[in-house]
Amino acid sequence: MSTQASPAAEAEASEHGPANYEAPAPRSSKPTVPLPPDTVGYRFKRRMLGKAMHSEQLEHERLGKPTALAVFASDNLSSSAYATEEILHVLVPYFGLAAFSLVLPVTLAMLIVLGLLIISYRETIKEYPSAGGAYLVTRDNFGIVPAQVAGAALLIGYILTVAVSVAAGSAAIASTITGLEPYRVPLSLFFIVLIAYGNLRGVRESGKLFAAPTYFFMLNMALLIVWGIVSYSAGNLGHLGTFQAGMVEEGSHAGLMTAASAYVLAKAFASGGSAVTGVEAISNGVPAFRKVEWRNARQTLVIMGSGLGVMFLGLSFLASKIQVIPFESGTPTVLAQIGEVVYGHSGSGEFLSNMLNVATMLILVLAANTGFADFPRLANLQAGDSFLPRQLTKRGHRLVFSNGIIALAAAAAVLVVISNAAVTRLIPVYAISVFTGFTMSQSGMTKHHLRKREKGWVRGILANGVGAVLSGAIVIIVAITRFSDAWVVLPIMPLVVIILLRLNRQYERERVALETDVPAAATAPILRR
Repeated sequence: MSTQASPAAEAEASEHGPANYEAPAPRSSKPTVPLPPDTVGYRFKRRMLGKAMHSEQLEHERLGKPTALAVFASDNLSSSAYATEEILHVLVPYFGLAAFSLVLPVTLAMLIVLGLLIISYRETIKEYPSAGGAYLVTRDNFGIVPAQVAGAALLIGYILTVAVSVAAGSAAIASTITGLEPYRVPLSLFFIVLIAYGNLRGVRESGKLFAAPTYFFMLNMALLIVWGIVSYSAGNLGHLGTFQAGMVEEGSHAGLMTAASAYVLAKAFASGGSAVTGVEAISNGVPAFRKVEWRNARQTLVIMGSGLGVMFLGLSFLASKIQVIPFESGTPTVLAQIGEVVYGHSGSGEFLSNMLNVATMLILVLAANTGFADFPRLANLQAGDSFLPRQLTKRGHRLVFSNGIIALAAAAAVLVVISNAAVTRLIPVYAISVFTGFTMSQSGMTKHHLRKREKGWVRGILANGVGAVLSGAIVIIVAITRFSDAWVVLPIMPLVVIILLRLNRQYERERVALETDVPAAATAPILRR
């Protein structure tokens, strides 16, 4: 005969379980094994970089368009500060004062290249919305080995981005404080350490740190260009055009229809290529944008290109009308001389000129942040493909690729010391590495359009094909016309590719050994250390 439990008993059983059920003892919040105390080094790191971040917080480290413009576009925008000067460095020693009638046409030709690059990288961002840019495009369309050429070019380019930016920033501040001229190398090294530290603190931290100087520079440039054009329209714009001690020597060659003149114009065009460096930075950092990543990245790219085009064209126009002759040492800069003429020598004019120089120094120094933002991401991608040490795939204390940041800072510091922080010596090497990446990327996109034949593929082939030809031509022109400065990158780039392939073979041998030698590994003696 069965017995039926009362409703009260059933309710108690359903709430507390069977009558003989014993609730488990509450779990202690303390770990069963005590954690070792933090080391002195870790405590120092936490004090310097802040509290360690969990991986789940990575999503909240994404950047909005205004901050992303400061992080990824500072290199590109800042190049307007020295691109016109690089063109004049080539034209004035050959054509003399006639160079000022040629600087605008050379600038317009370079802006056409800029437009083609913007169109190309808009397509790259949409088709390849993960970090990697030219590396991924080349790998997808030409294979893994050619991709290492693009990867090597980009890695070298980012190292030079840092070196060129801090060297140009040191020159800008030395234009204001002349006593700092002998200390440009220590200043450059200090800037490298400062920016590396900012990046080690995290993506958003570095974005907040670098946003204000970028917009401060853009505001100063807008004021300078508008003020200068208004003064020119009113007939009040000053004029230089006279030789002073320390300036580059003026040439006196006349006529443009000679082979020598064509060679010089090609050299000036290639030197002006420094203006479009940094275009690829946004395509290499798409994952850092807030959702929808590719759309926000494309919009930021257009804003960046438009801003650069206006500033580069405006400065070249003012330089041609004022007839600013660059100095051999690089200080005072062409931009600083333009500021003095446009603003005058009154109290307010001196203040505005100094503010322009400070803004230029800040943006040039912080332009190095583009290298720190993209080099670690690209190194992580290549390390994931087993072409760089695996340590570069690890995120550090603040969820950034700390090993990549430290490696980049060390390499850039070596370059600054070797070149004595001379921008003119670094620019040719910079241009070759950057435009090699451009050539590989646009050639890859051309093949991509041919393979996919998506809507608008004919227009894409035209833009990317012409861009690839122009980028390749600039590489050849720089290699020929600036061989005395650029020769060093010609053996270095193939050497880097060989090292990447050698490291990949080593990783492949280890992978095969781990798969096939399991019995041997299981019976091998355990090493004491």
